Amino acid sequence: MITDSVQGAVARRRRILVVDDIEDSRELYAFYLNHVGYHVTVALDGETAIELAQQQRFDVIVMDLAMPKMDGVEATRRLKTDERTRQIPIIIVSGHAMQGLAGAARAAGAEGYCMKPCSPETLEREIERVLAGGSAPRPD
Repeated sequence: MITDSVQGAVARRRRILVVDDIEDSRELYAFYLNHVGYHVTVALDGETAIELAQQQRFDVIVMDLAMPKMDGVEATRRLKTDERTRQIPIIIVSGHAMQGLAGAARAAGAEGYCMKPCSPETLEREIERVLAGGSAPRPD
């Protein structure tokens, strides 16, 4: 029988792509998620996120919305229409001013949502919920 702690350790070996143009947010999420056992790769924009997702295997993508080169809505849409990447769950992280964009990203196929400021612990719970196949909450 597998114990909860062993199951947690196995689940935590998952690969996460964190996409955010704000260095502080990107580093905070990457540091915390690495600390709790996830393998984290980072990207600065949607364009780079798509390239990485096409080249590597990720279990979840954590995507900011307002970014240079390609925003999170367009990146989500492209990832969800690409045969190589459409199965990767995407969690949107968005600030209050981006409510319209959050809805557009959900319509493009994002499975999860975290309102900024999103604590690393809250993001971890959302990642675990998405990995467990839970239905996405609606943004407030």
